[in-house]
Amino acid sequence: MKNSNSNLFFSMTYEFLDIYMAKQLGRSPDTIESYRDALTLFRRYILNELNISIAKFTFVQCTRNCIFEFLEYLKAQGNKPGTRNQRLAALKSYLWFAADKDVTLQSIALEVSRVPQSKNPANEKFVLSEDALNAIFTQPANTRMGLRDRTIMILLYDSAVRLAEILNLRVNDICLSEENPYIRVMGKGSKERVVAINVKTVKHIKQYLDGYHSKHNLDTNLLFYTIIKGKAGKMSEGNVERFIQQYAAKAREFCHDIPPRVYPHMLRRTRATNLYQNGVELALVSRILGHAFLDTTRIYARPSLAMMRKAMDSVESPQTKDEKPLWVDSEEKMAKLCGLR
Repeated sequence: MKNSNSNLFFSMTYEFLDIYMAKQLGRSPDTIESYRDALTLFRRYILNELNISIAKFTFVQCTRNCIFEFLEYLKAQGNKPGTRNQRLAALKSYLWFAADKDVTLQSIALEVSRVPQSKNPANEKFVLSEDALNAIFTQPANTRMGLRDRTIMILLYDSAVRLAEILNLRVNDICLSEENPYIRVMGKGSKERVVAINVKTVKHIKQYLDGYHSKHNLDTNLLFYTIIKGKAGKMSEGNVERFIQQYAAKAREFCHDIPPRVYPHMLRRTRATNLYQNGVELALVSRILGHAFLDTTRIYARPSLAMMRKAMDSVESPQTKDEKPLWVDSEEKMAKLCGLR
């Protein structure tokens, strides 16, 4: 007996991703793509490892054990706990969506929902020192491309916005007013926010605009772009990650504060931590970062040594009073005080 389309596991993925998440929930394109990636990886696992076609794999076959084996497969592929947990969350979310459409699938969704997340030890995230930042920012050559790379890195750090938000910026999203310069970014969940930038950053942006947006025939309004086959298009995140790592590797030769791997989000984390350590209220840091919840920002609230020293010095040591000696001359009495016989 052939399975009906309603019982096929992947029969609702299009509706889940492109209608439910995009139009009904209003999730950001990046969030939708991360869920699409998770379901795509699961489909490839089903096909390549279990030899079951997308046209035959059913919801009934998506057992708790199947999910466990998929997570083990991801682990063997080198996926870290955080990545595996994201893939698991996407599968759970899809199954609950399917269960709302078809009540007969609720038992399957419930069974999979009980699959625990992988333990993800909270390692302390690296923050770049001032010397490390300066060493990296001075690496780009005094060329047209070097000007672009330096501007992107400085703007990433100064504004503390996400890389995707930087690459989505349009020329009309920046205000280079001498009194109050800022950029207008579109964050997660299509939420717009305004972020102030430093006057020193403005100088770099103006130099960049002179080199990259002075031509009248440019066919894009993107602030940062790449030319592919004669047409200007959006720069890839991988391109930025690549040149930041290259500049960090060069700077590491004379600045040993730089960790083995430097990536765009490290600049955001460093800026957020520096703001907090310099007395900016956590709620304001959260707003700058575009976080929906204050708890998300707390991971950047790392106190500096000076802050901890000041807090400890602010509490006076208790005054000791003259006390009677605990020990007495009698061996038997001292034994009793120690709970001995």
